[in-house]
Amino acid sequence: MSTLLLITSAPSSIHAWHAFGLAQALQTKNQQFRVFFYQDGVSVANALQWVPDDQRNLTSEWQKLGIRLPVCVSAALARGITDQENAQRHHISSANLAQGFELVGLGELADAVQSAERLIQF
Repeated sequence: MSTLLLITSAPSSIHAWHAFGLAQALQTKNQQFRVFFYQDGVSVANALQWVPDDQRNLTSEWQKLGIRLPVCVSAALARGITDQENAQRHHISSANLAQGFELVGLGELADAVQSAERLIQF
């Protein structure tokens, strides 16, 4: 069964951590899944976030999974997150997209929704 995890909660939310926990569990069980970061969930892709040493860093936890990490480009840009290509296109001084994350359009979310057998939003 393929699962789409639609992550719309900010990284500071317990819901964002639950999404990560489910992704870990699905990966451990070799179950097919995809993720998509949308709305406030895109903030996890901000490389400039600071996390205290005594707290887990959700960005690096996602990076450790070694999966594709698509992020809605419009939601990211609206929250000040960009890759180098979009920084140049929109005259933004520098890129801050965390390594391993990828800016994509909403068409990718539509494709993921169509191909998933279940969708879970966090």
